[in-house]
Amino acid sequence: MSNLNINGNNKVSPTGGDLEGAAKQEYNITIYTENQVGLLNRIAIIFTRRKINIDSLNTSPSEIESIHRFNIVITESEEVVRKLTRQIEKQVEVLKVYYHTNEDVIWQELALYKVSTDIIAEKVSVERLLRENGARAVVIRKDYTVFETTGHREETDNLINILQPFGLIEFVRSARVAIIKDSEGFNSKLREFERLEPGEEVIENEYLNKGSKVFTM
Repeated sequence: MSNLNINGNNKVSPTGGDLEGAAKQEYNITIYTENQVGLLNRIAIIFTRRKINIDSLNTSPSEIESIHRFNIVITESEEVVRKLTRQIEKQVEVLKVYYHTNEDVIWQELALYKVSTDIIAEKVSVERLLRENGARAVVIRKDYTVFETTGHREETDNLINILQPFGLIEFVRSARVAIIKDSEGFNSKLREFERLEPGEEVIENEYLNKGSKVFTM
């Protein structure tokens, strides 16, 4: 979402070898799809039927107009993740699915914290702690102030622990957004495929089962 390839389709870890029974870890599943009503529900069902908990799910526009990008985070073994990605690719509107470990992506989460403005004003130490943790004020009102920070889960969790003693009023965190480190982007892969197959219109997932012609990311 190492340079090895499974069936011209999905990446495996650089360690290789038999992954049956491998230890679970976080995986980022990246899905490129057409923007169709009901697709999110069908993808979610693939996970719920296997009793797999989704730790984070984000949908957004991608680098290609009219193509959307899902980023799903789960904690599972690579064997399970590989089977999931194959199942997801069977959905008609799904163009391509990749999976990566946290080491293979650059990722962030956004968090908002609401605290009493009086506390911030009275206790200089709170303001200092917020600055040290990269938080910035996005709303300042007489009764409360909202701070924003971005980072990894442990970083946003750490600020919760810091603010709890000072009366943290509200907290919310976004789903994860992630960029693949070693990737030229889905757009370049799609354009290259169109160049190699100029007589065929690349739609839906017609090209997913063409063996060595299927691009990797």
